[in-house]
Amino acid sequence: MSEETRQALLKGNPLVNDIKESEEDIVLNISLRPKKFSEFVGHKEIIDNLKISIQATKQRKEPLEHVLLSGPPGLGKTSLSHIIAHEMGAKITATSGPAIERAGDLIGILTNLEKGDILFIDEIHRLSKVVEEFLYPAMESFQIDFVIDKGPYAKTIKFNLKPFTLIGATTRTGLLAAPLRGRFGIFYNLDFYRTEDLAKIVKHSF
Repeated sequence: MSEETRQALLKGNPLVNDIKESEEDIVLNISLRPKKFSEFVGHKEIIDNLKISIQATKQRKEPLEHVLLSGPPGLGKTSLSHIIAHEMGAKITATSGPAIERAGDLIGILTNLEKGDILFIDEIHRLSKVVEEFLYPAMESFQIDFVIDKGPYAKTIKFNLKPFTLIGATTRTGLLAAPLRGRFGIFYNLDFYRTEDLAKIVKHSF
């Protein structure tokens, strides 16, 4: 792999700073990641259902419903999120639950999203309670109410957001609060790969 390709891959990956892997491992993972549904191995029923949802969404010319993907690590939740963005022709912004420490961090991300953009939050079960509560109106009505100051000086600032799709990934669905789970219109649990699927993945990596 050329130095130019290596740098381009690293520059284009928004999760590079959050992953404690060697540079070469990161480049390899990005280069192996499928770009579209036809390249994705396994989870056929989920893929077929996602295709139908995306096709219907495109016909309505609306953003895709919020999507929650659960399952053990390494089953393709992040890859599926990027494929959904590709199939929707949408820009994807990727982050993780632990990385959003304050409500202000979330507001900064949400207000920079354009109509139809996708926000991918990995480990969404690790969002703080305060940050999580800001997501409720953002997901439901694409608005955020932010209170500044306290007491008699308190003011509420309303942020109107552009319609977006939130894709959450979690390995611990049970740790998600019911109000947050209930705001996802699409929910899939990814199970372990079958032996023949694993063989295809290994073959593809060479």
